[in-house]
Amino acid sequence: MRIQKSQRNGKNGMNGNGALKTPELLLWRENEELTASPNREIIEQLYVKHVMSPLLGPKQVDAGMRVLVTKEFLESVEKNVTCHRPAWRVDSSQVDANRNSVLIMSDHSIFPNGTLKGGPCITVEIKPKCGFLPISRFIAEENAVKRTITRFRMHQALKLHNQEISEYSEYNPLDLFSGSRNGICKAIKALNTSPQNNFRVFLNGSLVFGGLGGGTDCSTILVGEAFENALKNVIQADNGLRTTSFIQLVAEAVYTSGVLDQLLEVQKLDAYDIEGAIHAYYNIISQPCMVCRELSKDKLSHRYTSLHSIPLDESLKIVKDYLIAATAKDCSLMISFRPKEDGDLLSGSSHNTVYLGSTNQVFEYKVYFIDLDLKPLKKIEYYYELDKKIVNCYSQTVKTEHEADKAVRMDAYGSVLR
Repeated sequence: MRIQKSQRNGKNGMNGNGALKTPELLLWRENEELTASPNREIIEQLYVKHVMSPLLGPKQVDAGMRVLVTKEFLESVEKNVTCHRPAWRVDSSQVDANRNSVLIMSDHSIFPNGTLKGGPCITVEIKPKCGFLPISRFIAEENAVKRTITRFRMHQALKLHNQEISEYSEYNPLDLFSGSRNGICKAIKALNTSPQNNFRVFLNGSLVFGGLGGGTDCSTILVGEAFENALKNVIQADNGLRTTSFIQLVAEAVYTSGVLDQLLEVQKLDAYDIEGAIHAYYNIISQPCMVCRELSKDKLSHRYTSLHSIPLDESLKIVKDYLIAATAKDCSLMISFRPKEDGDLLSGSSHNTVYLGSTNQVFEYKVYFIDLDLKPLKKIEYYYELDKKIVNCYSQTVKTEHEADKAVRMDAYGSVLR
């Protein structure tokens, strides 16, 4: 069930009734059904159905079904889920009890017929994040680090600074999107070591690894042992080897399915980076560009001013593609597995299969994208400010570490002289 949340500060990108604002009507005008929708719930569903599903493939996208609910029901949900959400999320948003409907979706942590066959079903949820390094010519020289360091890695520095995490994750999205078995396996192993909110595992629909909401920083020995034990009815390996085999299984399914190739193509619709898209955004809302106003004359190059002389249709395309790419960068991937018994190997199946060589097992698997939320146009400003914070924090962190290393070397050199 997907329930719309509202910011506790009252800010959102829609009108009070959830309908699209005038600039957003321009942005999505090619889809009349979407622009005519009276509230956010219907808009979200139609966005997934008409925009994201054709891009990612209808077999791997579930648009869901809208169901009417009461205010009392939503208030009850808010009370029940608050204790399962991290404090920083609770502080920033809450269930919007003023909505009159929710989105019901299939439970993608199990197969369509649930566990009726009696066999176990294990599902991994992965947040892949951005799988490429931007090359936009609109990236400022002082932000050139964006071309060589992944957004995920830089964002880790900000999250560590804000105490949202306790240590860096070694996960690198470029490994996951590499198209290489070894690279993908390396990425899954890193996610398993430090799940944060990017990696969760469900057994027969129940969470057995990773955390709700904010996730789990890193896997402790006890957590690892519990997960190893949870896999005993799924992975036919000796104790201590099941987790390794499970990582290989997930990596093989990601590699074989090629599902991330299409996701990467959608992410790459962001061809201008936020440093270019922000200028097109101000064209659309017909306001003076605050970014150009803040830039000094020596930094305000022709490449930025030229963006304010392009046709409106071109600005609309730049921002629309950026927002669609933002959805693709923030979505999750659900991959469900169930082992095929010897008697099932020759029987037909509507699902793909993957072979796990380390245990000589064959698994059926299915793949779905979830969390394909429509990003409000107003969020472009937020993305721009967040991008600045991430780059500045990472650059400062690197500078501080460099200075600390230099001081240690100088102390060591001084000790040798003494």
